[in-house]
Amino acid sequence: MVTQDLGKLILRLCVGGLMLFHGIFKLQYGIDGVSGLLESKGLPTFMAYGVYVGEVLAPLLILIGYQVRIAALVEIFTMLVAIYSLFGFSIFGLDDTGGWIIEHQLLYILPCLALFFMGGGRYGIGLFLKKY
Repeated sequence: MVTQDLGKLILRLCVGGLMLFHGIFKLQYGIDGVSGLLESKGLPTFMAYGVYVGEVLAPLLILIGYQVRIAALVEIFTMLVAIYSLFGFSIFGLDDTGGWIIEHQLLYILPCLALFFMGGGRYGIGLFLKKY
């Protein structure tokens, strides 16, 4: 059990930590680019503020190990909106380097999906709250 919880901690640190860098960037430079992408797809621009939830709050929750399943779902939703905003429904193309066009987003979606099903493990704030 200890090794499984350690693996979950590593997964949390990876996906939460890397996504948080995107959120910090948006905190520093704003969400105008996101607003423009949403507007170009016919979505309301106020949805851009959801980036702060999906790229700052959810990663922080994942990192500290609190409400990991919910935070992972929020991050998955954020990435699905990003995919739609960037590519619409043309998701089966290749990028300039020959990789799948949504490869970057999948590198966040799939670990979050794993965290949703497994939970965050016992190494986190849940250890103090007696909730794993």
